[in-house]
Amino acid sequence: MTKTVSLGEICVKIISGGTPSTEKPEFWGGNIPWITSADIKDHYTAKARKFLTEKAGVDILPAGNILVVTRVGLGKLVVNQQPLAFSQDLQGLILKPNVDRNYLVYVLSQRVKRFKEISRGATIKGVTRDDLVKIKLPLPSLARQRQIAAILDRADALRQKDRQLLEYYEQLAQSTFLNLFGDPMNNEKGWERVKIRDLVREVKYGTSKPAEDKGSFPYLRMNNITYEGHWNFTDLKYINLTKAEEPKYLLQKGDLVFNRTNSKELVGKTAVYQLDDQMAIAGYLIRSRVNEKAIPEYISAYLNSKHGKATLRGMCKNIIGMANINAQELQEIDILQPPLLLQQHFATIIERIERQKAVVRQQMAASEALFQRLLQDSFGD
Repeated sequence: MTKTVSLGEICVKIISGGTPSTEKPEFWGGNIPWITSADIKDHYTAKARKFLTEKAGVDILPAGNILVVTRVGLGKLVVNQQPLAFSQDLQGLILKPNVDRNYLVYVLSQRVKRFKEISRGATIKGVTRDDLVKIKLPLPSLARQRQIAAILDRADALRQKDRQLLEYYEQLAQSTFLNLFGDPMNNEKGWERVKIRDLVREVKYGTSKPAEDKGSFPYLRMNNITYEGHWNFTDLKYINLTKAEEPKYLLQKGDLVFNRTNSKELVGKTAVYQLDDQMAIAGYLIRSRVNEKAIPEYISAYLNSKHGKATLRGMCKNIIGMANINAQELQEIDILQPPLLLQQHFATIIERIERQKAVVRQQMAASEALFQRLLQDSFGD
């Protein structure tokens, strides 16, 4: 028989987090892991980057319990694998013996979708402790909880395997770049150092026309380029262009697209447009077309490398809270110029990797859909 309980009823204790004073060095540098919401990546990973001493006087959540993010990063969950302390953005749930930890993570992963509906706060919205303890949950017998959790564990393992495979291909692309061209910082292969302007024949800004919900062309903005240098077309806007504007703002296959304005961490995101579909770019983006000396995939990989990211961060100018690198500054960036045949070889390998990644993404969509169906079947809305 499945009964409905509140979260407060199945917790022995709920621990609220906090941040000890950074002005007291005696609180920091010990052996007590201390995490924030940024350290929680998925249901089973919480890696500490900072450590506290016993003098900090913080509450410690014993291993094998649950952390819930109730403010910044709202709704993320983790079963902690070691005793640890945490920031005020999290709450620690010490559960009663009749509750399976993995089962509760899964059922909470459904319930936290409603956190945004009940969150409050002027600047940083969050869920209060009182709201948390009132959440209603189905609680079958412990044996049934473990059965449900085991089924979901197997489905989740499929998702994790697909994610790991995608990460492998990402790492393969990066290692291929380093193997062929060497570390740009050291230039151990002795390539000639030139400017990006030496490798491009045209550099143009996008349009400043406002985005619309409907229009003749999809309208790419800075959020459509990922930090790693890929495209994300899930949140597209649209735009209408005149015939005279089309050649200026529509992308061609092989165009190099550079995000010139963003936060300091994100400015300089770069991707190669590889579709036959016509899409326009907004003014926050710059499109470049290479000349006969370069392959766009090489320039994109260079700017997305660790060395490239560090170079871009060092160039940024802050303008009213945003960082900016203009078209002239982009063209003045130093870049190594390997032989064109080697760049082409690199582009061929990247194309093969991208084809494999597309297959993996399809697998990921299928495994995610399966997991969500099982969640729905187990817990409902």
